[in-house]
Amino acid sequence: MELSRKHQATLEAVFAEPVRASIPWRDIEAMLAACGADISEGQGSRVRIALNGVRAVFHRPHPQKETNKGAVKSVRRFLLEAEIQP
Repeated sequence: MELSRKHQATLEAVFAEPVRASIPWRDIEAMLAACGADISEGQGSRVRIALNGVRAVFHRPHPQKETNKGAVKSVRRFLLEAEIQP
């Protein structure tokens, strides 16, 4: 899997310590799509994501555009389960 520099930077930001809380959600979604994830809309702000046989449901942040630390940890856990690492 070959990611662009921007997607690679987003992936590294998700795995950064300490956990960051200012990653724009659209950047995370774009990085997941570049990794080959199937992204579909759920009800309200829900987003269903499937990657390498692993499924998860996330909530898009609103009204702000950036994720909180809890969401970043959840995305990190999802990526590890899907065997995606920086």
